[in-house]
Amino acid sequence: MKPLKKPNVIMINSDHQALHQWTFYETKPYRPFFEQFVEEGAEFTHACCAAPLCGPSRRTLLTGLYPHAHKQYHNETNPPYSDEVYLDSLAEAGYRNYYFGKWHAGPGCALDHHCEGLSPEEYGNPYVTKEYKDYLKKRNLPAAAHRIERVFFWADKSQQAYQKGSPDEVPRNGELFKLQDPRHCCEAAYGITVTPKETLEFFFLSELACEKLEELSADGEEAPFSLRVDFWGPHQPYFPTQEYYDLYKDVSYPPYASFSSGLDGKPEVYFTEKNVPIGKDNRIVIPNALDWKAYEEMLKCCAAQITMIDEAVGRILDKVKELGMEENTIIIWTADHGDGLACHGGHFDKGSYLSQEVLRVPLGIKWKGTIEAGMKIDAPVCTVDVPVTIMDAAGLTYKNSVHGESLIPICQGKRKPEYAVSETYGLGYGEYVKARAVTDENYKLIATLGQTYELYDLKADPYELKNRYDDPDYRAVQAEMTKKLKEWQRETGDNIPFFH
Repeated sequence: MKPLKKPNVIMINSDHQALHQWTFYETKPYRPFFEQFVEEGAEFTHACCAAPLCGPSRRTLLTGLYPHAHKQYHNETNPPYSDEVYLDSLAEAGYRNYYFGKWHAGPGCALDHHCEGLSPEEYGNPYVTKEYKDYLKKRNLPAAAHRIERVFFWADKSQQAYQKGSPDEVPRNGELFKLQDPRHCCEAAYGITVTPKETLEFFFLSELACEKLEELSADGEEAPFSLRVDFWGPHQPYFPTQEYYDLYKDVSYPPYASFSSGLDGKPEVYFTEKNVPIGKDNRIVIPNALDWKAYEEMLKCCAAQITMIDEAVGRILDKVKELGMEENTIIIWTADHGDGLACHGGHFDKGSYLSQEVLRVPLGIKWKGTIEAGMKIDAPVCTVDVPVTIMDAAGLTYKNSVHGESLIPICQGKRKPEYAVSETYGLGYGEYVKARAVTDENYKLIATLGQTYELYDLKADPYELKNRYDDPDYRAVQAEMTKKLKEWQRETGDNIPFFH
């Protein structure tokens, strides 16, 4: 019998995806394709990101190392690559690598790591690439355009970020806008896309991936392939089309659980907010300067955008089935980090805090014949495990030591982690802290160097409204969680002196 070739690898990665917020609401974003995907594979229901910031987290997704080891502390730290990247290792093992989408993981791009495809350097902007323009021409589509409902500005960066020489490049409430800044496409805004849904990057990247899958199916090559699709969304701006917004327009979202919090017992990091008017002089305004209705509209646009990405990924998954590629392909679907939208006093985007809103991410794995269908795994895991899982599936191991562990033995009942850890060095752009969060199935300890430490009973208080760190009734819990964090620091070589 002819031996089975190494499995193909498909990784889907969304950016900045709100997940924890939706546990508060009866009406959640419709994700029929993700739900079907995890029904056919395994879902990790308590997955967290390695770091709640693109650059550090995305570099972890390549190296299996936490930021304190790979040194991508902030989005633009960008130290040279010296640690092994799984894409290079797959290529060395005979894989053909294809990458479509956002990079933002340090210097260069995916094309520097034995990949073909579309991968702009730094944050990037798909809407200014030649590939996008060719796609529009091929499909006879206009460039994506959006009607702005509300814009938030960073008070200390508005001149740099938005005044680019032409009034047409500055987004304004009520006007049409096109994402044409070559450096980024992450304006702090929400509204409605007025062009067809296919003009959005979600469906553009999805089509590039489907075309590549068709080519791979027809070329007769024996070598396995790896395909990775990294969307820029559902990161703001939240710009769904009207048809997707209409799925949520009549939904009533009551104020989020921590929206009106006065931040009692919180460390200083929760009080920073650059966006105006909800922030003033870089401090969050309490009570919030905007009423809940503005956030409710944002949540609707955010939910609609999540549904759009779900459909875009669904097209890729359907293509895999259509081409008969399921039998020997492992597929991983996750996100680089969460979204702090509406949490803890009404933040927008994210900050240097380590709340559940910015840490929780979706994570599912499907590998027909290897991973049992319909598994729900509650054990705490982290995205640092994802690249190690890919290497494991390919029969490879990192040559250098890594912090992640393969998720496949967990799916097979051979291992159950006790806790997961996330870390941050702050948002950057003037916000610099050192903090770690350790989470088990019941509790969460957050150590922020030089600030108030946090302890939460996640079963009784899932929205982290009551800091129990100094509560005598939780001394035993505090000691146990401290022990776990110290253990993790020793094992990963993290030398920050959180405890004396």
